Amino acid sequence: MNIANKTVLITGANRGIGRALVNEALRRGAKRVYAGTRGALQNADKRVTPLTLDVTNVSQIQRAVEEVDTLDVLINNAGVAIYDDLTNLEVIERHLEVNFLGMLKVTHAFLPLLRRSKGAILNNLSLVALAALPVIPAYSISKAAAFNMTQSLRALLAVQGITVHAVVIGPVDTDMNRGFEIPKASTESTALGIFDGLEKGEEDIFPDPVSQSIAEGWRNGAVKALERQFAAFVPTSAATLA
Repeated sequence: MNIANKTVLITGANRGIGRALVNEALRRGAKRVYAGTRGALQNADKRVTPLTLDVTNVSQIQRAVEEVDTLDVLINNAGVAIYDDLTNLEVIERHLEVNFLGMLKVTHAFLPLLRRSKGAILNNLSLVALAALPVIPAYSISKAAAFNMTQSLRALLAVQGITVHAVVIGPVDTDMNRGFEIPKASTESTALGIFDGLEKGEEDIFPDPVSQSIAEGWRNGAVKALERQFAAFVPTSAATLA
């Protein structure tokens, strides 16, 4: 999908990859960019419409839906990452609340608009969705859950003309990754890679050098083959997500 003249909604748009996605969408000629944030957002471009949107807040999600009249692309980017060792259940629950349930709640809320446009959903995930990084295990668990959910949504919504894309992101130079002393991609190049993947119609988008290094192996691997095999079990009549 080419996003020129399209309407895009991006959660977690106030910093990092989210802010870079807003700028890249504008550069590619998006007609309207809804920028969902928990706080204030400053952008002089008149095509940007700020939305107060905490993905864990049902009333804010509903108000955001009421402010958006058309939508072609939903990018679920909002997330939280806290270092832990799996001893604090509240930390695990917080990750699941934001990174998994928040993503699913926002997706459910905007499905009617995406059905109308035959649009696309991009779920920003991480390499840790494929293999846990033990210094952030709660984050890894939440991203693995979100990845599994993305695969299910892809199969369930295909008959409705909605494409669902997993964005498998490697290390990027954001506040979230400040503690890792490893090579990191820029937020700008990552945003470019995400939209490039969408334009190419890639189901699983690997937008940065580290994630790209496993892309071919993933696409030709046993897990991807199993996903396709399982998706065939979904009957046409079952794709009735509200």
